[in-house]
Amino acid sequence: MEKALVFRTLQEEVPGPKWRSLFDYHWPAYEAWYLAEGERERPGYLSCYNALRRHMPELLETYRALCELAGGGDLAARFLSLYQPPPYITGCSQAVLVRDGAPILARNYDYPPELCEGSVLYTRWNGRGVIAMTDCLWGVLDGMNEAGLAVSLAFGGRKAVGEGFGAPIILRYLLEFCDSVPQAAEVLARVPSHMAYNITLTDAAGRYVTAMIAPDQRASIRRVAVATNHQKKIEWYAHALASETLIRERQLSILVDDPATSEARLLDAFAAPPLFRRDYARGLGTIYTAAYWPQSGRVSYRWPQQRLELAFDHFPEQQLRVRYGPR
Repeated sequence: MEKALVFRTLQEEVPGPKWRSLFDYHWPAYEAWYLAEGERERPGYLSCYNALRRHMPELLETYRALCELAGGGDLAARFLSLYQPPPYITGCSQAVLVRDGAPILARNYDYPPELCEGSVLYTRWNGRGVIAMTDCLWGVLDGMNEAGLAVSLAFGGRKAVGEGFGAPIILRYLLEFCDSVPQAAEVLARVPSHMAYNITLTDAAGRYVTAMIAPDQRASIRRVAVATNHQKKIEWYAHALASETLIRERQLSILVDDPATSEARLLDAFAAPPLFRRDYARGLGTIYTAAYWPQSGRVSYRWPQQRLELAFDHFPEQQLRVRYGPR
C-alpha cells in the first residue's frame, strides 16, 4: 500500500501565526498519541515546567510563548515540554564526513510516513538562525544553526525508559544555545533523556562526536563519526535484526574510513540499500535523507526523485509531496 507525506518549509523569526497553524493542524494527532497510555501516565504541568527550568532554563521564554500560542491549555503545555513523553522507536543512519577540513553531516530518517510531521522550520527564536526538521512541533530530528553546529538523532536500540526528556527537545536546546561540539557535548552529558538515543554532531571547525545517551547510564561521548540503532553492544536483538543496524553501521564505517569517499559518494550511499530502506510496512522505511554543510550554511533534503536545497540566505517557503511504496 502506497503512503504519502507533504513536507512544508516555513520561515518565522519569532513564534507567531505560522507556528500556530502547524499546532492547529497536528494537535489532534499529537493529543491522541500523548494520551495513548492514559493521562495519568504523563507528568503534571508543574513537573514539566520545573524539569525544563532545572535542566534547560534558557528555553523557558520560548516554551511560554509557544504554550500561549497553543491556547494556554494544560495538556498542550505538558506535551510541549517533551518531558516524559510516551516512548517511540525509530530507525535512522547518520554519519559525519570531513574532507579538507570541511564537514558534512548526512542522515537517513527511518520511520512510518504517517507519523512524521514533515515540517522544516527556519526560526530565530533566541537571536540565532536555526533550520531544522521538526518533531512534536518544536523538537528537532536533525538541524543546524548559524554558528555551524549540526545535529542528528537516532534511536539507541535499547528498551530502557526512565525519567527525562524526549531527545528532540534536547536537540532544539543545542541548536538554540550552543556554538560548537564541545559546548553541545557538555549539555548532552547533563540533560536527562527518557530513552536511549545516539546523537551525532559536527561543527564548522570540523569537530565531531557521537553521544550515546540513555536514562539508566551516564552519557558516552566519543569521537565517532557514525551511528545507527545500537549503542556499545546489541541488547534488543529483534529490533537490531529488523532494522539491520549492524549492516548499516558497517557500511557507513567503511565509507567514512575510506580516503577516496567524497561527499557525493556518501550521499549516493544514503540513497541506496542498505542505508536507504523500503520497509514501510513495518515502519522502518526511509522517510528522507538530510545533509548539512556547517561551513556554508547549506541544507539539503532528498528523496529518490526530489530535492529541497535550502540555506540560511535562501529559504523559499514551499510544499513537496512525497510518495512511499515498495519501489
